[in-house]
Amino acid sequence: MDGIFNINKPPGNTSFSIVSIVRRLTGERRVGHAGTLDPMASGVLPVCFGRGTRIVEFLLEASKVYRAQIELGVSTDTHDADGNITGHGDPSTVKPEQIEQALGSFRGLIQQVPPMFSALKYKGKRLYHFAREGIAINRESRAATIHRLELLDFKTPIVTLEIECSRGTYIRSLARDLGELLSCGAHLKELVRLSYGPFDIKAAVSPNQLKDAFSNNGWRQLIYPIDTVLSNWSAVVVGGKQEQVIKNGGCVTMETSQIADGNERRCRAYNKEGFFLAVLYFNTERGQWQPEKVFV
Repeated sequence: MDGIFNINKPPGNTSFSIVSIVRRLTGERRVGHAGTLDPMASGVLPVCFGRGTRIVEFLLEASKVYRAQIELGVSTDTHDADGNITGHGDPSTVKPEQIEQALGSFRGLIQQVPPMFSALKYKGKRLYHFAREGIAINRESRAATIHRLELLDFKTPIVTLEIECSRGTYIRSLARDLGELLSCGAHLKELVRLSYGPFDIKAAVSPNQLKDAFSNNGWRQLIYPIDTVLSNWSAVVVGGKQEQVIKNGGCVTMETSQIADGNERRCRAYNKEGFFLAVLYFNTERGQWQPEKVFV
């Protein structure tokens, strides 16, 4: 079994628990998710299985859209609702105009300090292990990109935002930083991932719906093909000798007209029967296209 399930992770479940459900239902050992959702968060969690796990690295680069509820006036050690309260502030004087002005600081390329309660590693140990032991580690800021940041609603003390962002963006850190800019403190109260690359929450299924689909033998209709993740790349069709060369890991030469954008460095290759054959990358030294991952 190869492919991807678009799962709507419920709040309270870990991302790994969803992987375990898929592993048990499919009987496939190779199962992995793309982009961890914190236990308190819900929404789109693509789960890849079989040869689908080989494209996780490309999916990780896709942008994500979130709806976040941020509570002003209360700070926590985890920067979300699961943490211990570390401070209180007064959000009663905060106006929507102030929030809009503060949000301008987070649009585009920004620098974020990752939260201590995160899965990042320090000397081979995840940061949340240090945090639980009461040990604070000095973290360097990391680059992230906020493509879009909209204020959907503000009813004191709750700010509701929609955020489109890049890999490595911490919405909890954004909540903390917004609270600091508004001088009242804040934490992330609720988070829903609305989309992740080509996967949308409107088409996502809950774990229970997935279980029902396996019980009713309707699970095949829920599988997304492996190449769904690469749908925005150029595609080429090869046959005969070229197909065999690619299967054997060899380089091939293609006309520039076969690639939509001459600046592209990767493309997807299909054989003449329409089967997804491989991910190819352009080897600049050879001036040819070389298989990076072969799927047939």
